[in-house]
Amino acid sequence: MPRDAADSRARRRTGRMNRADRLNRADGLPPAAGAAVMATAVLSVGLHLLGVEWASLALLVVALLVWLFLAAVFARHLLTERDRWRREIDTPPALTAVAATAVLGTRLSLLGHQPVSIALLCLSALLWPPLMSHVIRHWQSKVPGAAYLVCVATQAIVVLAATVATADRQAWLMWPALALFVIGLVLYGVVLFRFDFRQLATGRGDHWIIAGAMAISALAGSKLVAAAVPDGALRWATPAHDALRIVTLVALGIAFAWYAVLVVCELRWPRLHHDVRRWATVFPLGMTGVASLSTATAADVPALWTCGKVLLWPALAVWAVVAVGAFRSARDDARTPTVPADLSPPR
Repeated sequence: MPRDAADSRARRRTGRMNRADRLNRADGLPPAAGAAVMATAVLSVGLHLLGVEWASLALLVVALLVWLFLAAVFARHLLTERDRWRREIDTPPALTAVAATAVLGTRLSLLGHQPVSIALLCLSALLWPPLMSHVIRHWQSKVPGAAYLVCVATQAIVVLAATVATADRQAWLMWPALALFVIGLVLYGVVLFRFDFRQLATGRGDHWIIAGAMAISALAGSKLVAAAVPDGALRWATPAHDALRIVTLVALGIAFAWYAVLVVCELRWPRLHHDVRRWATVFPLGMTGVASLSTATAADVPALWTCGKVLLWPALAVWAVVAVGAFRSARDDARTPTVPADLSPPR
């Protein structure tokens, strides 16, 4: 074979294998990448509440595209790599599939796309039992911050169910939502008991979920409290309404306290390198702001609205920093050459 032809054939073969390698890298995204959808969608919700609709819709499009891509990766692992899929669903980050689906559904419901939101509610509710079972059965004696996703995923379903119920006047949805709300709070307590508090100094980003889980619990509570207003989906009894209001305010107060502690920890032990788990930092930052905005209206505490507005902008700034880090990481991976072991240079 002429040398030029051999060179051309080798280059084509190398190109095909490099393209396959890039596909495998993208396909190899860890389940923790689902936090990117959670973070982006919740910021879209926050901007919607503040009336910055163009930015909210832009983030919604980003969240939707990333969700579709990750759903395709999840489906591919299920169909073609069952062993890998089983290993992944045993880890807490697998629950980002539930939480991301529910948070995205909440934003779509606020946009008026109720059939799509109901479909996403059904999907998240179907994913919740098997994924929760797998994750809890594989808990260690000490768990990382990602373990709080058992609470986040549960409360995300509550938020979506309550949002859909209010929009479509489906009062019956509020009762299972209330039951899940209580379960989510119990799960938070269980994880807190097993949490490795050294993560506050050594965690790579997911330790922030200790605050995000309380923030989304407050958001879920505010949605349930809002059902008691005259035009709400359901009239709770007065004692139940008062109890929910108190629990919601307490949950938000705990989220604020953890927020402050975690900021101090970040200043004391800076972690400046990019890590996919940093999306799990953006989510609590944004969720605390959104929970403040929602609770301000539901619990009639106007000062919380100002607090929510103040908290949302740092969350957007951190989202931008993490997004740039993710882009650079993906670019560097794409530029890394791959030389197949069985391909020797042409002679």
